[in-house]
Amino acid sequence: MEEFFEASLFQKPFLSAVIVAAGSSVRMGGKDKIFLPIAGIPVIARSLLAYENCGDVSEIVVVTKENSIDEIKKLAEEYKITKLKAIVPGGAARAESVRNGVLAVSSKADFIAIHDGARPLVLPEDISRCAEDAFRCGGAILAVPATDTIKYGRKNGFVEYTPAREKLFAAQTPQIFDIKIYKEAMERSFRELSDWTDDSRIFENDARKVFLTPGKKYNIKITSPEDILIAEALLKGREAE
Repeated sequence: MEEFFEASLFQKPFLSAVIVAAGSSVRMGGKDKIFLPIAGIPVIARSLLAYENCGDVSEIVVVTKENSIDEIKKLAEEYKITKLKAIVPGGAARAESVRNGVLAVSSKADFIAIHDGARPLVLPEDISRCAEDAFRCGGAILAVPATDTIKYGRKNGFVEYTPAREKLFAAQTPQIFDIKIYKEAMERSFRELSDWTDDSRIFENDARKVFLTPGKKYNIKITSPEDILIAEALLKGREAE
């Protein structure tokens, strides 16, 4: 993968970010989590600001529900998101939403960064660290080592085995890949996989190596009401450092 590193020495790659925010928010009691405020700023606005303020990101595409497009446009104007290229509707599943976003990026894109819109605490420097590894290796994801013991369970409720914790990592986003390779792998995966919730899986399914960039514990995903409280506490702690 040395060619990625050598190319990045001479010219910074064009990095397009696809922020996926088309989920159903079923665990939020009918509220769309991407518009919920964290310390006064909506979840999706915080995600957009992280990519707006990252010097390695050239453009942003947002994937969302059809009826959320206008609201995201308003937020992008309010928070001065100048890198926003497009807002496109999502699909029936996350894989389809990601595909819609990837197909909407600029033809100039060299690399693609895929991010959960519901991970609002990612920092621009987190994105840059992952991008540097992706430019060097072809693909990289933010990830943190597992701290809990993980059990592999059977459908009948019993433990089948306990994998070695030192080899386990929790995947985060962004997940950043060479776009040409990613597109080819994505199309093959649509024929071979019914769906995927982790974008690096299609790189792995294509026999490609993905680098694990050390992530941060604060880069949580908002999925339930208590996560808003946790995010606000993490934010206060981070600002106090």
